Amino acid sequence: MNKNTISISQARSKLFTIAERVQTPGVYFTFTDKGRPKTVIMSADEYESMIETLEVMRDFPDLGKTIAKVDRDIKSRAHLQYPSLDDILAKEGYVLNNKIKHGISTSRRTKRAKKS
Repeated sequence: MNKNTISISQARSKLFTIAERVQTPGVYFTFTDKGRPKTVIMSADEYESMIETLEVMRDFPDLGKTIAKVDRDIKSRAHLQYPSLDDILAKEGYVLNNKIKHGISTSRRTKRAKKS
């Protein structure tokens, strides 16, 4: 993170420059009033990302523990006991069509002759 501290009065005259600089990832400004932090300015993208992260942390408070458990399971190959996505979808009643093949055709098309 690139933290910049500036007084609100200084920020007022440099607002457009500051707004441009905070578009760089990790750059934000702390505005002070009488030497005390008053507000922070950051890019809208970083703000949204931070809010989303906080929401995930609130919704899944043990996410770190869950991720650590999955990492251990993968290393010990215990993950092989977990059902596949296809198994879960089938159990929930979704019909899977495994006969559809996706990919790029290997046959070549021939150019058509121009009509005269």
